[in-house]
Parts: sequence; structure tokens; C-alpha cells
Amino acid sequence: MSATDRFSPLTRALLDNILRAGFPPLHTLPVAAARQAYAAGVGAMAEPGPALARTERFSIPGPAGAIPAALWAPRTEPGLPVLLYLHGGGFVIGGIDTCEAMCRRLAEQADVAVVAIDYRLSPEYRFPAALEDSWAALRWLADQGHTLGLDTRRLAVGGDSAGGCLAASCALLARDAGIPLRLQALFYPTVQMRQATDSFKTWSRDTPLSAELMAWFQAQSVAPLPPDQAWHREPLHAPGHAGVAPAWIGLAECDPLADEGRLYGERLRAAGVPVQVREWPGVLHDFINMGRFIPEAGQAHAELAAALRQAFAV
Repeated sequence: MSATDRFSPLTRALLDNILRAGFPPLHTLPVAAARQAYAAGVGAMAEPGPALARTERFSIPGPAGAIPAALWAPRTEPGLPVLLYLHGGGFVIGGIDTCEAMCRRLAEQADVAVVAIDYRLSPEYRFPAALEDSWAALRWLADQGHTLGLDTRRLAVGGDSAGGCLAASCALLARDAGIPLRLQALFYPTVQMRQATDSFKTWSRDTPLSAELMAWFQAQSVAPLPPDQAWHREPLHAPGHAGVAPAWIGLAECDPLADEGRLYGERLRAAGVPVQVREWPGVLHDFINMGRFIPEAGQAHAELAAALRQAFAV
């Protein structure tokens, strides 16, 4: 049996449709065109999010100027807990609009406020710019979220793929800064750049997250980091993980990054951190944004919402 036989029937059908459509691979496009293509793809595949009582666009002070932000909440009353959500996209593509549908659903299902930001992207602003903006946003929410009527005593951080890396690193920085987080929620996070895992070898061919695309992301995004900050891009290799926020990790079986998520869960458990790992069989990277075609997307949203409700005691 070949590896691709492990795709669910609906995943296989979706990949066949993408192949027949003849879309050029993202890594063959100019950056601006890749961003447009990814946003269009998410728009076509994501299940639209619900209408909510409260939606706002605002900005957060950042190290290089104002950081665009959005807030979604199911109620207008003050006192809701808050999740800072950091979108995926290899630090090169993606934005508030590509995570909005899921953020809206999480807000409704978990009865929480969700804030997303447009952190600076590469290659215009190479890593660690994305982390600097994400960390600034998390600190601002901890210090000033009350000005939005949020209960910042109940604060969490989350993200998918590259955003999962940012969320994991922010959780470690929050621990070191004494900012208590209730949860770090990580969908298939990229937590190292050493792409030698079995899942990378198996699933980086014949899937949208190809070895070529990951190499393109890395070439565009990563600037040399001081040795003591290298873990900011590779939180798996941080000096220590004890005392970091409890983790919920959602994985796709047919994903080059699946083993990285498993390894991170193991590293956190070894440090005494409570961890819940949930893996969906037969689906691929970015499945959480494919709800029109992949029903597991809605399942993943619901399970993360349940984890948030538990963490926030909603």
C-alpha cells in the first residue's frame, strides 16, 4: 500500500480536483501572486464563519509601527476571555482574512473573544519580525486588553503551521515574562527547521505542502539569529519547557509537519506540561481551512473550542 492510500476518500477527491484545475504551485509564483492565490484558495475551501454580535478592526502598537488586528466575539458584554490567534503561511503568505472563518467559529463555539493580527511577513520583513509583532500583541493584550472589555486573566495563544511556531515561542516568552496563559493551541506547528522526520519524508511529495514549498518559505523568511535566540524559530529546541502553558496540539496524519507536532508534545510532557494531542487520520496540512470539502475541519474547530472552554472555565 502506498502512502497516498492513507488519504481519506474526500481528501483524495480534493487533491484530484486541485490537480485537474492545473493551479501553479505557490513556490513558482512571485510573492504577491502567491499571497493572492493562497487567499483565494482559502476563500474557496473554508466554510464561512458565523455572523457574530461583535466584530472590530483596530491596531496594536508594535516594534515597527501599528499592527493591524481584528476581534470577533459572540457577545458584546465585557468580561470574555481572549485567544490571540496567529495565522499560518510559512511566514510569507496568509493574514487575518485567511484565518477569519475559523476564528469566528471558535469565538462562537467557545464563547470567547478571538483576536488575530497581520504580523509582518517575509521577505519584506524576515523572521524574527513575525515573532516580534506576535509577542508585542500578546503583551498588549495582557496589559491593555481590559480597554477592549476583555478578561485578560483568562488569556491564551494559538496558531497553525508557522503561526503554531509563533504561538509556541510566545508561550515560552510569556512564561519567562511572568504572563500566565491558560492554553497554547497549536495546529500542526513547525517547531524546527531540521526537516528529516519520517512524516516529512513521506508527505512532502504529492501534497500541497511540498518540500519545494517549504524550502521556498525558509529561503524567504529566516534571517540569521543570535545563538541564544535560535530557539525562537525552533521552539522544539528551546533550553527548557518546564512551566510553559498547557498545550492542545491538533495534527493531520498526512502532513510533513505531523512528526514535529508529535515531538513537541513529547518534549512538553517530559517537562511536566499538561498536553493533549489530537490527530485526524487521512487529512493533510491546512485541512482546518478546507471545511467545504473536508468535514474533519469542523471537527477540529469544535474540539479546539471545547479545549478553550475547559481552559477558560467557560
